[in-house]
Amino acid sequence: MAQTYEANRPVCKYVHSTSRGHEAIQLATAFQLLPCDYISPYYRDESILLGLGFSPYQLMLQLLAKAGDPFTGGREYYSHPNYRGADKPGIIHQSSATGMQVIPTTGIAQGIQYLETIASAKLKKGPNGELPVVICSLGDASMTEGEVSEAFQFAVLKKLPVIYLVQDNNWGISVSAEEARVMDAYDYAAGFPGMERVRINGSNFEESYDNMRRVVQYVRQRRMPYLVQAKVPLLGHHTSGVRKEFYRSAADWEKHLADDPRPRLRQQLIQKGIPEAELLQIEQEAAALVAEQFEQAVQAPEPDPATAGDFVFVPTPVTEEKGRREGTPLQGTSPAVNGGKIVMVDAALFAIREIMEEYPEAILYGQDVGRRLGGVFREAATLAEQFGDHRVFNTAIQEAYIIGSTVGMSAVGVKPIVEVQFADYIYPGFNQLVTEISKSCYLSCGKYPVQTLIRVPIGAYGGGGPYHSGSVETTLLSIKGLKIVYPSNAADMKGLMKAAFLDPNPVVMLEHKGLYWSKVPGTDEAKTAEPSRDYILPLGKGNRVLQADERAIGRGESCCIITYGMGVYWARAAAAAFPGQVEIIDLRTLYPLDEELVYSTVARHGKCLVLTEEQQQNSFAEALAGRISRNCFQVLDAPVEILGAINIPAIPMNMLLEQAALPNPEKVKTAISRLLLF
Repeated sequence: MAQTYEANRPVCKYVHSTSRGHEAIQLATAFQLLPCDYISPYYRDESILLGLGFSPYQLMLQLLAKAGDPFTGGREYYSHPNYRGADKPGIIHQSSATGMQVIPTTGIAQGIQYLETIASAKLKKGPNGELPVVICSLGDASMTEGEVSEAFQFAVLKKLPVIYLVQDNNWGISVSAEEARVMDAYDYAAGFPGMERVRINGSNFEESYDNMRRVVQYVRQRRMPYLVQAKVPLLGHHTSGVRKEFYRSAADWEKHLADDPRPRLRQQLIQKGIPEAELLQIEQEAAALVAEQFEQAVQAPEPDPATAGDFVFVPTPVTEEKGRREGTPLQGTSPAVNGGKIVMVDAALFAIREIMEEYPEAILYGQDVGRRLGGVFREAATLAEQFGDHRVFNTAIQEAYIIGSTVGMSAVGVKPIVEVQFADYIYPGFNQLVTEISKSCYLSCGKYPVQTLIRVPIGAYGGGGPYHSGSVETTLLSIKGLKIVYPSNAADMKGLMKAAFLDPNPVVMLEHKGLYWSKVPGTDEAKTAEPSRDYILPLGKGNRVLQADERAIGRGESCCIITYGMGVYWARAAAAAFPGQVEIIDLRTLYPLDEELVYSTVARHGKCLVLTEEQQQNSFAEALAGRISRNCFQVLDAPVEILGAINIPAIPMNMLLEQAALPNPEKVKTAISRLLLF
């Protein structure tokens, strides 16, 4: 296959790698697996895929980015599989980001362990009741990634049934092992007590097969993590675009060629009495098969350009508002619930409690959400006591693992709710959000949407300082494939939380810390009656929180404010100075956005202010103002106004400086006055 691709470089125009030199350990690994297992190959693992039973033709369809590519429909590079079926191990979406697959794959093992713990019917087993194992394949150069360490730490801590197969060919593109690291994977694993490990010759098929059989059986029975370091030669180019002659010496090439597993196995077979004529026949049949299937793949149709936008999301079952928003007071509940109002933080708590009561697959984890504290804002208080430490638990300071592990959890049917402690600390998790979570549904053609609810306390709340007061919605909205929710009151919090949990796509819920307890002056209306248990509010539906007087609208003396979060309360306070002249729309969901409500409201008034807490320049608010201007151009009586924080890199801690940086009702009044002059 590699020779065919090399001989047809103009046809094989997309960048690809091959498994030349790695075949022995890859086949030895593939032959151990059952359909109940999971494996995450990396981009050089075509022999693993062949060993699992995929045909050369199927792989070639991806090589040539054809419509029939069974993995991604022509959207991904060669040997970037995903698979969900009853006949082979599961394969979640595989990205090209080196080492990034380790956290999602460890998340699969985490999910399997949880399903075992609760004796879930969702747990797949082998034909003889075998428990599943998870294999994560990676190259030696990826071992220096920090996210690999996060995964190892969690796997050892929780004793997860995962095998890390490290194929060590001594090269990371043009960087040799001697240049890049002080230890190999085997020595590195020694720093994780509880991680079993073995170092093998990955070019020797018998040695590889015997060791992988033993390791898989050990993990299948003992449920402990294992690392296998397989030393292998690199006999091809790094990729078709980065040629070996660019950076490798003749001496290095000869050294690697001496360990070619194919002639080594061939010689072993001859020594064991297999006639050479039989081997020649096998080789001739293989060559003929490859030639035939390559020609078929070349002739296969290209993807339909009309499908380029398919599978960004899969459909959500929540499309209508249901249940009683006002709720029904319950006997025996706290005074805050029984006949009174609840704060937003309790609305979230009650929503998750009800979710966990109904869905045994639901779990909650993150920093400090466990039994002792229940979240730094008490947003998870009592949940661990009620549901147990296996369902509500603390993690280390590992934002990448917290976020990325939900990919694997979701793949096996667990429904994770995770929390990043402050919005300012979400950035270490962005690699997983961008590379894995947001792309999984699209690049797997809908086979692996990631059902995850990521809670993120956000915003300034009075002296929080530069690392606890930030707003990150614009950065999140730049990641396509995520849904972003931003409630501003308790009823919306509960209804949107339920919808976000039930959505089969990844949802980030931004929860303003200043509204959690309504302690910020002017935010009392964030407290509401608790909605009923069955209340649910679909994503993408905005809310008119203040209606303007029709007479003021008719006279052209009105304007509308499009906002969300804390902006709702700044707008309310400012609007009191202009009775009947201001209409306020609370977006509630930033993506998907209720464009129909926004544009129809702007059309009624002809004057619009977009209000945000974020720094204004290059923000979501500015982008939205541009869309309003384009879609409502003919009905606008004035330029669309925008008001946000001043353009500084962080919110200062001193409260006077914080107030100077952020919008407030007085600043909103000034903007309204300016609009109403038109």
